[in-house]
Amino acid sequence: MRRREFITLLGGAAAAWSVVGRAQQPAMPVIGFLSSATAATFTPYISGFRLGLQDTGYIEGRNVAIEYRWVEGQYDRLLEQAADLARQQVAIIVSSGGAVAALAAKTATTTIPIVFVIGDDPLRYGLVTSLNRPGGNITGLSLFISTLMAKRLELLNEMIPATSAIAMFVNPNNPNADLETRNMQEAALTSGRELHIIKVSTTSEIDAGFATLVQQHIGALLVGTDTFFFSQGHQIITLAARYQIPTVYFVHALAAAGGLLSYGPNFVNEWRQAGIYAGRILKGTKPTDLPILQPTKFELVINLQTAKALGLDVPPTLLARADEVIE
Repeated sequence: MRRREFITLLGGAAAAWSVVGRAQQPAMPVIGFLSSATAATFTPYISGFRLGLQDTGYIEGRNVAIEYRWVEGQYDRLLEQAADLARQQVAIIVSSGGAVAALAAKTATTTIPIVFVIGDDPLRYGLVTSLNRPGGNITGLSLFISTLMAKRLELLNEMIPATSAIAMFVNPNNPNADLETRNMQEAALTSGRELHIIKVSTTSEIDAGFATLVQQHIGALLVGTDTFFFSQGHQIITLAARYQIPTVYFVHALAAAGGLLSYGPNFVNEWRQAGIYAGRILKGTKPTDLPILQPTKFELVINLQTAKALGLDVPPTLLARADEVIE
């Protein structure tokens, strides 16, 4: 064999082994991220999720891929998007934006592991059979932010004790709407406040809701725990400022953006825990062996700038209890 032919043969063999080697490398796992929110509003929480993945050795784009599906408050699209992720045989489906997203994922698959983050009790919706041993292919975090409405009312009463009539925005398309409404009605009755429930599920209904507040001389507003309200936070904050309506929120980001106050868990930290769960499942842990996590701390955030713009004097006792004061 001539020297040139020998070298050519070696080169061809090396190329063949290279192709075989690449074929033998395991495919990068794909996480399907299903959310009822918008990508823009969820940016800090996605960062927390990536940190959790990194804690378990996974870095997006290097050894794990994430397929994002944002339905932007259009809950009727969740089932379609969850089914599509299941057809793609993603390694895990992570659902965010309430029980409605988790239920869509559970409907789509009984075999692909699911990690959810919801604000309500997963037992109530039949998502799991136990908090300690969830069962099946699903686990996640329950932030229980829906059950904190009474606490938010208490904080609002402390901030503006003279207000007798209050309102709450509720999205009727959310499965937690009825429970949250009942909890709020009981809390309002106990506190002696007149409660107005305003059903809101579109941007035009947000405008109409504020018009109702003004027409009926309602003195304050509590925003229900719904991803749609979070996604439309800028609109709600702008209208609350325009009409001088003290408004209480469930997430830190809305108080930081100009809302009066918020009370709830640290969402970035909770999403980091979701990332850790996803990473552990990628490494082989079964969802049923991962108990449902719950927050251990809730944060009170007060925006003093907004309080001053509304002409409110924040009680020193309330300021002393705040985890963060925005000046």
